[in-house]
Amino acid sequence: MEPTTRGGLRERLEATFWERHANPWSGGTRILAFPVLMYAIYRRDRRLLAATLAFITVNPVLFPRPKRTDNYLSRIVLAEREWLDEGKGTMSLDYPNILNVLNIPVSIYALVSAIRRKPVGTVLGTLGVLVLKLWWTDVIVKKTGVTGRAPGEKPELAE
Repeated sequence: MEPTTRGGLRERLEATFWERHANPWSGGTRILAFPVLMYAIYRRDRRLLAATLAFITVNPVLFPRPKRTDNYLSRIVLAEREWLDEGKGTMSLDYPNILNVLNIPVSIYALVSAIRRKPVGTVLGTLGVLVLKLWWTDVIVKKTGVTGRAPGEKPELAE
């Protein structure tokens, strides 16, 4: 992923966002943030909740551009970018976007369970959210055919 020099400010900011978010540390820690968020709600830990929300907000630009994107976590982000650039969106009744639609009630279940301090519901809801999200990302990686790149290879998503 080479930094873009063409386009307006918005395009450059978007490119920077996606380039940095393709760092596997960004994707990996973002996946782990949801269980921490549910735990913070369950425990009524306001500081952990605030820290987790802040982390989720800055996560996509917190890490530097990766030197390699030929790993699964980077490919998830590259595939999502390509999927969105193709105008396929994330919410619809078509497969695989239906998985994100199904994630809405599962997320609500996890949230309500955490608020009510129902440990089994919180854990099952949280696992359900993660399974549905990772299922969706796995499908779009396969459908887009994104493979990532190693150093010296042509950028996957040239601007």
